[in-house]
Order: sequence, then structure tokens, then C-alpha cells
Amino acid sequence: MHLSAFRSPSRRRRAIAMAGAVVAVSSLALTACSAGDGGGSDDGALQILVIKHPLTQEMSKMQWAADLEEQLGVDIEWQEVSADWDQKKSAILASGDIPDLIVGTNAITDSDLATYGTLFEDLSAHLDDLPNVQGMFEAQPLLQDMATQSGGEIYSVPGYKRFWPETVIHQYINQQWLDELGLEMPTTWDELFDVLVAFRDEDANGDGDPSDEIPWDWSAVGTGGFGYFQPSVLLGSLGLPISSGGGAGYFLEDGEVGNFLVDDRYRQMVEFLHRAYAEGLISQEVMTHDYSAYQSTARGDGDTAAVGFSWGWTASDRFGAQLAPQYAAMAPLLAEEGQSEPVTWSYDGYGENFPANQIAMSASSDNKEAALAAIDAFYDQDMSIQVLFGDFGTNVEKVDDTTYRVLPPADGTSDPSTWKWTSSLADNGPMWIRDDIEVELPTDLQEARDQTVPLEDALANMDLEEDVYPTQFIKMSAEDLNTISLNNTTILNLTQTKFAEWVTQGGIEDQWDDYVAQVEGAGLVQNIEIHQSYYDDFIAG
Repeated sequence: MHLSAFRSPSRRRRAIAMAGAVVAVSSLALTACSAGDGGGSDDGALQILVIKHPLTQEMSKMQWAADLEEQLGVDIEWQEVSADWDQKKSAILASGDIPDLIVGTNAITDSDLATYGTLFEDLSAHLDDLPNVQGMFEAQPLLQDMATQSGGEIYSVPGYKRFWPETVIHQYINQQWLDELGLEMPTTWDELFDVLVAFRDEDANGDGDPSDEIPWDWSAVGTGGFGYFQPSVLLGSLGLPISSGGGAGYFLEDGEVGNFLVDDRYRQMVEFLHRAYAEGLISQEVMTHDYSAYQSTARGDGDTAAVGFSWGWTASDRFGAQLAPQYAAMAPLLAEEGQSEPVTWSYDGYGENFPANQIAMSASSDNKEAALAAIDAFYDQDMSIQVLFGDFGTNVEKVDDTTYRVLPPADGTSDPSTWKWTSSLADNGPMWIRDDIEVELPTDLQEARDQTVPLEDALANMDLEEDVYPTQFIKMSAEDLNTISLNNTTILNLTQTKFAEWVTQGGIEDQWDDYVAQVEGAGLVQNIEIHQSYYDDFIAG
């Protein structure tokens, strides 16, 4: 099977080698699942558990959610989770007592389905009851392949977002600071290092305090691997291809699966990170701050910026509307001047426009008719637009039956990205954004497209069949998923601890060989072989 169906003609290219937002969330309480043995509430209400961004308002404040309840003719009990979902999910799945519906992109993963599939309703038997879902599958056939397990079951439904650029991760530097200090835009790691030293020492923000600048900041790297807005994108400086920020390290390069956690290019990257950290060029909170703190710090104080170099979705989302004009979107850096290896970037187009596992239904639901109706309602044209961008009237203007206009933030102060996440489930919600409708996009999405331009040459160096592992479209057996999951747990327990240690304390040069032997012996070789086998079968098919 080939992925060329997802490329526009301008992207049908072959090029040389390179090969989803990990969002750290603040704590909000999970309403305990009170379902009885049937998985639904005792009073006949429909229980829907939603995974939310910490910014997102309560479901009771969303008009589309009230409209959904009215349409279904049942009360909806929303269970809202904004923190620690993996831990809470483990307890819920182990108990076997789950709500009628679980909503959230990859809230229930393929690995969960391989282990706990019997807890979820097989929707393949109900497609006639899901006309919107069936229509989406007909319009985007590979989405049905994404949803279908090796035995033909469909335990969860993916989505289609359509408009997202090829990468979520954009690179920024404070151009105003560069200009004030008479510095040129850096193009290599060494040039960046020198610029960051100047940011640290020369009162770059001009507030009279030369010690309050943070030259470099990134989103904290978690125990589960690498994600968006993290330094794994620097692997592209060395020609190593990643997707969706890197995850557990697996990548595809010229059709061969590898793992950057044991690749020498990763060692070079970590050495550079430690060099910068040891010089005080990186935020001292970089290993511990949550995503909210990461965003808040970059938004500075009034016209005074705090961060010099960083990564984000858009400049306005990262630094706020007031400070965004100070920042310039950057091309990828070379690892060293004059290198022959072409640079690449993180390719995120498949994961963003074809989000996996957005909604799943309990096999023990006492409200199956209402649960099926709710699933299909999410994929309705009007509902999908509102789930993604917010309510009609406040967030979106419905111009006519096929035309929509996303409105600017109603509060007059938020940037469009923050406003979207505040107002609705946004990217976490189930949706089908149809190809035959017209949508005047919010300014942040157009901003993201514009700020992808400096990255286009690097993205063009990626062969989308040989340098991007098609994770969304490959279904592994339960046995292989379990093997990979168990091995990854052992691997990441070692690698993520070492990443933090090596960046902050150093030592990677002396420890590298023993580390690689340990990681490879923890099941990495087996995992790579499994990934390679499925990739080869996918391409051959």
C-alpha cells in the first residue's frame, strides 16, 4: 500500500534521507466512573469521558455539547480529564468498568485495544447506524484501514482535520534581540551558541537587567519519549528523520527502521545540549516545568520578552499576540558549517490531519443506541466544525450550508490558538472536516502555514514513503504490540533518565557505549525488527 494518495501534486517528490502536541497538562480532577456492571449510569444517562487541554472550559459551557444532548434526547454525564490520563486510564481499563464513550485523540491507543479490545464495542457491525462515519470512510478509505484491526474489528474511530501543515513544530528566534545586539541570524549550532551567549550577557530585552533573559527554552521531555517543541528536532540538523517530534525514538531512513536513542547523531545532539546547558544558556526549569509554565514564561511581561530561542505552534501561540512580532520563524540549523548532509525536520502531516482513535464505545454500555447516535453526531458536518473551532455565533459563523468562517477571539485579547483550545475540544475531539466545504481559517492556522515556509526545503528532503514511518496506517497483532510496549517501558525508563542526566550533568561521551549495549539488550533490536517487518509488508501491499 502506498501513501501517495495523501500528497498534493507539489509534494510528490523523492529526495535524500531523513527519516504528535506532547502536551504536559495541569491537574484537574477526574469525575470517578460510577457506572455499574453495564458501563452506563444507573439513571440511564450517557457517560462520555473526554480528554481535555488544561485551557479548555467546562463542557457545560459549550453550546454544541448542549445541542448534542438535546439531539440525543438523553442526559449526558461528562467526565472531564485534563491531567494524568495514562495513570487514570490504567485503573479504568484494569477494572473493566468504563464509561459509555471515551473521547480524545489516541486516548485509547492501538496498544490498549490489543490488550483490552473486548471492553470495547466492535463498531464494524454498526456501520449502518453510523452514516457520517461510513461517509468519512468512503471519502478517505485509508481511515477505515486505520480503524480496522487485523481481525476486522473496529473498536475506535479516527478523524480527518484536512487543513494542518506538514509540521506542527516551528522554530523561532527573537529578531528584535538580534537587531538590538547587532547579531546575524544563526545558521549553525556554533552560531546559535554564540548568539545565546550574547542574549545571556548583553541585556537583550533592554530592561536594564542583564540577568532576566532566558536564551533558550523547550517543552519538558517526558518519560514516554519525545514530542512537539522539544530538542529532538535538532536531529534534523544531522539529517536524521523524525515524525511527530520523535516519540520513542523509532524512525525510518531510506526504508530502514532505526531508533535515534542509540544513533550516534543523537549523542552529538545531546553533547551540544549539555554544552549550552553548562553555559547557562537553557532555562533551569526545562526538565520540570509543565506546558502551561512553558507557555507563560515565553509570553514575558508586556512588551518585554523573556525567551530568545524556542519552538512552538505559531509565534502568537508561543509568545502571545503582543510579543509575537518580535520573533522570526527560522530555517533548520546546520550542525556545522559546510556539512554535506542535507537537513530535515519533523514531518507531522499524517498524524495531524488523520488523528487516530478519537472515540471508542464500551461493549457493556446500557445505552448502546444513544452511544452510537452520539458517535455519529460528532462526525456531522456542523458538529465537526464546532468541535474543532467552537460554537456557532461565538467562534464560527455559518455563512451557508457549505461555507464557514472562523471568527477572531471574542475576548479581544487571546490569540486564536489559545481561544480555540479554551472554547472547544479542538484537536482532541472526533471530527470529519469535509473536503467539499469552504472554511475561512483562523489566523493562527494561516500563520502556521506561513511559518512553515522556512522549513519547506528541509521537509522536501524527506521521501514520504521511505523516510516517514506510516504509524497511523499499520495495524500490528496484539502479541507484537504487547512485545513492543513491554520493551519500550524498559527502554524508556533508561533512556529518558539518561537524557535528563546527560543534558544537565554531562557524561554521555564516557557512558555512550555501555548505554547503547544496555538499550539494545532491553529489547530494542527485537522492536526494530518488528517495525521493519510491518513496514515491509505495508509497502509491498
